[in-house]
Formats: sequence, C-alpha cells, structure tokens
Amino acid sequence: MLVTSSLDEVKKRESALRNIRKIINQDTRKNLYDFTGLSGGFLATESDLKLLETYVGPAIFEEKLQKEGIKHLGGEKVFAVNRTSSGILATILALVPEKGFVLHFLKEHPAHPSIPRSCKLMHANYLEYTDIDKFRVPYDVNLVIITGSTMDHQTIDEKTFKKVINLAHKENIPVLVDDASGARIRTAIFNQKKATELGADLVVTSTDKLMKGPRGGLMAGKEDLIDLVKSKATQFGLEAQPPSILAMVKGLEDYNPENLRSSLNKKTELFDQLKLKYDSFQETPTGIMVKEGDMYNELHCENKDLTAKDFNFLWSMILLKKEGIITIPAVGMPGASATIRFDIASPDSNKLTVEEIIKKINSSINSLKNVMNNTDKCYNLIFE
Repeated sequence: MLVTSSLDEVKKRESALRNIRKIINQDTRKNLYDFTGLSGGFLATESDLKLLETYVGPAIFEEKLQKEGIKHLGGEKVFAVNRTSSGILATILALVPEKGFVLHFLKEHPAHPSIPRSCKLMHANYLEYTDIDKFRVPYDVNLVIITGSTMDHQTIDEKTFKKVINLAHKENIPVLVDDASGARIRTAIFNQKKATELGADLVVTSTDKLMKGPRGGLMAGKEDLIDLVKSKATQFGLEAQPPSILAMVKGLEDYNPENLRSSLNKKTELFDQLKLKYDSFQETPTGIMVKEGDMYNELHCENKDLTAKDFNFLWSMILLKKEGIITIPAVGMPGASATIRFDIASPDSNKLTVEEIIKKINSSINSLKNVMNNTDKCYNLIFE
C-alpha cells in the first residue's frame, strides 16, 4: 500500500498541483485538460471587482444571490458557504445534539467523507442506507441526509427520493439533501424536480460542479432552518466571503442546463468505442468512469504493494503527467473517490475530439502496464 493516510493523499495532491504548474509554465494552459467536472470558474467584470470589500461586497451581492440561488435551488432563502462540506458540517452542528442520531440515504457507497466526519465531531450515531426497502426512521433520529448524486454520479430516482423524505417527515425529522453535483445532474439530465420541490427542508450544492462558479457551497431551504445553519456557520468561519459570493452570482447567471445535455452524444460515442477494447469503463450521466479495482483486475496487476486505490491514483498521475488530463484522484481532497472519471460536460472536453481522447486514454493505459509492477516507479509517479 503506497497511499496509507490522509497526509499521503495531501502529498499526492501537492505533487499533482506541482505538475499542473509545470505543464502551464512549459506549454501554457491550452495543453491541459480538466476532466473532473469541477473546473468551475470566476466570472466577474472589472466594476464588480471594485466592490469586493469585506462589508460592501455582501451588501451589493447578497440580494442578487438570493434571487439567483432560489431560482436555481428553490426554497425560501439561500446562504453561501465556503464549501459544500462546510454546509453539511454547519447543518449537523446546528440541528444534531451531542450524541444525536443521523441517517443517510444514498444510491451506493461510499458516502462523501464530510458527512460521517461531521457526525463524529458531535459524537453522533451515524447510519447509512442504500436499500430503500430496508430504510427505517427511528423516533430518536435528529436529521436525515440524502445524497442526490454520489461522488461517482450515481443518482437516486425521484420516487425513492420522495419516499425517504416522506418517511422522515412522518417522524417530524428535517431532511438535508447533499446535492453537490446532483442539483444539476438530476434536473438537467434526468429531468427531476429540485430537492426543495420534492419536499427537502434544506439542500446544499457545490457551485463549481458542472457550472462556472467558484469552489464553494450554496444552501437553500426553509428560512428558519437556513437562519439556524447560518448562525452556526458564522460562529466557525464557514460562511463564504465576498469574492466567492460574487462568483457564485455570476456562475448562477451563466448556468444553462443545455450545456450539460449537449455533451450526451459525445459521451455516448466515447463510451461505445472504448467498450470495444476494455471491460472496465462505465457510463455516467455526463461522461465515463473506471471504478476502483476494475482496471486493476482487467490488467491483472500483480504488484502486491499496489492496492486497487493506489492503482487508480497511479493512473490519474500518469494521465496528468504524460497526457495533460486532470482527474479527481490526482487532485482530490483526502477521502475523495478514487474513481477515474472523464467528465465530457467539462469545458476542456471541447478542446479534444473523441478520437484524441481515446488516443490519450490508450497511451495512459500502455504507460500504466509498463510501470504497475515496479513499486519504486509507482511511488515516484504518485509523489514526485
């Protein structure tokens, strides 16, 4: 096992960022391809930037945020936080007492680590469900969380969504929806309703996922609950600052669901060609992916020092260093999914044809075959 701790994941990420900087310095940004679906953006005019003072900024942009945020997520009120994880933490701090009880329903494991880690801070009992037929809401639960679309873009259907909410509300339990990317995947690709329209009390989304916004989180929901979460968040510095709020407003104004829908044909063509040669690739709503362990087994990796997770970390670093492709396992935070995902809805996808993407993937897999059984080479590729 090469990546053994959260600290190792931080070091791996630092290595990836160094290599991104190296590529930009040597070849400019045009030869770098961000396929994470998290490329985000910071849209702002020069006149906007002049208003980014500590108190002037919120005074100017808060009203616009309420308008655009409610348009995007529904609900009675919105609140900007510095990350989706911050919104989840603030909600648990506000609504779950010490040694309380949180239920979490998601399409499949793993959960985003911010949810169980936030519960751990409150010494709360935490239980996950992936089977709706087994889902139960005991009387002593304080909060039910639904993940609309997982880190690997596995999405809950609307019928299941409603059932979880109804079971929670039957016991008067509030529901928070972690709709980090789901706020766009569910609505734009699967034509589902907004989480608040389905009855959720609170929802949080990431403003850099599948839209041109900053790395940040936007919450929406019932006004009284938003106020409780906001009160707790500001005690711990979890609220978004003026530059992020400005960029959120601009990103929301720019968002067009047709941009996601238009990527579907290219995604299908890419998948159809890759599956002729490989068994490991799967379709996602907006691209293709290879889950932890799948390519590891397909290539019959015999290196006992290399776990299936290490293997995907290694592949992600080869994609970055040799092909200029950024994927989440290379740059993700500790605990992020190790799934290799090529998000065709990413703006950089437009810089490459399907044939060019396939050529880069084939080249990366050939490089992977050449090094995967050499532990020293694997270590150097991941960390240097």
